[in-house]
Amino acid sequence: MTDLSTGERRADIATMLLDRLGDQRPGLRTRETDWTWDEVVRESAARAELARTLRQDGPFHIGVLLENVPDFVFWLGGAALAGATVAGINPTRGNAQLEADIRYVDCQLIVTDAAGMARLQELDLGLEPDRFLLVDDPGYAARIAAHRVEPVVAAGPESLLLLLFTSGTTGSSKAVKCSQRRLAVIAYAARDKFGHHREDVDYCCMPLFHGNAIMALWAPALSVGATVCLTPKFSASQFLPDIRYFGATFFTYVGKALGYLMATPETPEDAGNSLTRGFGTEASVADQAEFRRRFGAELFEGYGSSEGSGLVALDPAAPPAALGRPAHPGVAVVHPDTLIDCARAELDEYGRVRNPDEAIGEMIDKAGALVFEGYYKNDVADAERIRNGWYWTGDLGYIDTAGFLYFAGRKGDWIRVDGENTSALMIEHVLRRHPRVIAAAVYGVPDPRSGDQVMAAIEVADPSVLDVVEFAEFLCAQDDLGSKGAPRLLRVSANLPVTGSNKVLKRELQEQAWRTGDPVYRWQGRGKPEYERMTVAGRADLEAEFVTFGRQRLL
Repeated sequence: MTDLSTGERRADIATMLLDRLGDQRPGLRTRETDWTWDEVVRESAARAELARTLRQDGPFHIGVLLENVPDFVFWLGGAALAGATVAGINPTRGNAQLEADIRYVDCQLIVTDAAGMARLQELDLGLEPDRFLLVDDPGYAARIAAHRVEPVVAAGPESLLLLLFTSGTTGSSKAVKCSQRRLAVIAYAARDKFGHHREDVDYCCMPLFHGNAIMALWAPALSVGATVCLTPKFSASQFLPDIRYFGATFFTYVGKALGYLMATPETPEDAGNSLTRGFGTEASVADQAEFRRRFGAELFEGYGSSEGSGLVALDPAAPPAALGRPAHPGVAVVHPDTLIDCARAELDEYGRVRNPDEAIGEMIDKAGALVFEGYYKNDVADAERIRNGWYWTGDLGYIDTAGFLYFAGRKGDWIRVDGENTSALMIEHVLRRHPRVIAAAVYGVPDPRSGDQVMAAIEVADPSVLDVVEFAEFLCAQDDLGSKGAPRLLRVSANLPVTGSNKVLKRELQEQAWRTGDPVYRWQGRGKPEYERMTVAGRADLEAEFVTFGRQRLL
């Protein structure tokens, strides 16, 4: 094991892994098995060797369709050592999107399990049967054992390590490129920003196919030799038992995870845990405060994306709703048409912007073009992201008179649900299949706690005869509607507003949200959609939730 106590920084993930050879500190834990860091590196090396023997001509891209299981971590390390690229596959996609994702990133090998394979067999992926590795196959362990070799590095800092699926203003998927060099830089930046240290025990409950888990937890843990603890997927009821079982000190979250956690019954023993801090995005101010009170740990609420550099510097003096301060002078909010910096936002006593037309614009990083490595096979999207030599986030924001930066929503047709971007265009395609639907528009409206909710407006000949129970059953039967795509709010109209060219005026619908004379139905639970018509009292109750969770400025 290399001693990095002097602060030496490696230029690539593969070398960071080799630094952990001989390290007997626990590197990876589940409730069933523990591995030292030395064992993690050796398991990764065996998979690197297996991947080399299976390599074909073309991009050395390995798709991974797994929950948070040890093999996901070993294949991340194996790809780094072998000079391969991991494309984490999102299982919440509908079948059509899943097939398109895998074909788009040119996977020549897919690592999955029996459950994943059962789903993949239904798709046309253009891959032969020997291109799939099942981690729960009876012969898999022996196959790995046959490829155990002494770990070596077969790649450099410029080697492409990750393809992270994200989204933009079109309906097609995009995959952000992340080299070993960039991930190493992110790892050290997170280490410094959030105080990662060797004694940390990091609880990974966010999916490893998402940039949050890799960039904010796995890579920083590797940089200091901290312990990574896995749970297959996030569970609010299992969160605290897991924290106590592992003795976890740090975790990450995305979207509504904190809200789900706060909905669990409080007990006097909640504060009796080992957590010291957590990092995530899009939690409500109220949920953050409640988490700190109940669990006695600090939270760092941030802003970031798989594409860009950090825009925000933490500041203890920041108001609860603010992201922090601009990380450097190049971070700005500008009017996209004029390229002129927006005026500072003047806030009222509720934190709402008094001068939104002058203050709200797109958040940019004038130095971010140096960090963004581009999208895979998508020059058009690259050009949209980098304009005028600046990195454009695609997100709206504002800076108040005290210099604090705030998030104000998203541009385009992508809706942020539970930390994941969902395509409005693709949901519209599904809705239009219903025989009664004449036209459909899908858009994001604020969620009372975190991020956005999917709202849909459909035009039908007679709204009074639409059977919403049957409509919900129709949605459940569409296999290309991802689990995040079912509308939470459904507006039913006989005459949606349109432009002169008969395009639905989505912006007008979005501005009206649920405040309309048309019938609006709301689904509040989980699982299968169950819509109930909103009453005047129901609308008041919904808006009261925004006040409860400190998001009334979004109304």
